[in-house]
Amino acid sequence: MHSTRLITALIAIPILIFLIVFGGTVFNLFIAAVTVITLWEYYRIVFNRTPRSPLGLLPCIGYGAAVAMVWAAHADSFALLFGALAANTIATGVVALALFPRDEAVFDAVSRQVAGVAYVPLLLSSVVYIRNGTDGIAWIFFLLFLVFAGDTGAYYAGTYYGRRKLWPSVSPKKTVEGALGGLGVSMVVGALFRTFFLPHLSWGGCLALFLCIGVVAPLGDLFESVLKRGGDIKDSGGILPGHGGLLDRIDALLFAAPVAYFFKAFIF
Repeated sequence: MHSTRLITALIAIPILIFLIVFGGTVFNLFIAAVTVITLWEYYRIVFNRTPRSPLGLLPCIGYGAAVAMVWAAHADSFALLFGALAANTIATGVVALALFPRDEAVFDAVSRQVAGVAYVPLLLSSVVYIRNGTDGIAWIFFLLFLVFAGDTGAYYAGTYYGRRKLWPSVSPKKTVEGALGGLGVSMVVGALFRTFFLPHLSWGGCLALFLCIGVVAPLGDLFESVLKRGGDIKDSGGILPGHGGLLDRIDALLFAAPVAYFFKAFIF
């Protein structure tokens, strides 16, 4: 298992670095592909206990909305982003009205579909806005370092020092000590990154950013755990050997990305 995880990481990380640095249309197409795959994994979870037909049309509408939202972020248009989100809601409402006489469960499916579009493409679009803005490359790596440092710190702190369960009904292995360790490592790594790559950022704003991401990123992980428990699924998918699905890898990033974008756009 560990060797498989390592091989996957050794292949994926250089590709990811290249795409981030290259940027432009190639990067945005990559984000669009990640968004669609991740949204598919989300639908696989939330519709796991639901009969597939005739509800297959709803996820397809979601995929179209996801691509449109990433394209809107690429065009730097909040109006188009809002329009795509609204169009998805309206389209699913029309489908629900048409299908309701035959399937009264359709409205429950609609709520899951709309929630998925808000959860995955809306939040992930923040990554596109960050990359396409000033110091976009540095900020993307800044965000990734904060999230992955926190995740790694939480893992090792929890493994060696974990005693008190953080949220046993959701994730039995996560501990308070692990969460605090992850927050501490995230703040240290963030401070080092700021010092060497983004020295013009204020320390006060950075400390607030580190704290916010150190809190919301683990919440993103826990939120996906709730989804998987509800869908009775262990992994969101198997596209990344040894790592599970894309949603398993970016669940924390989904919550952290809009926070980073907010700080970049309105605080600094």
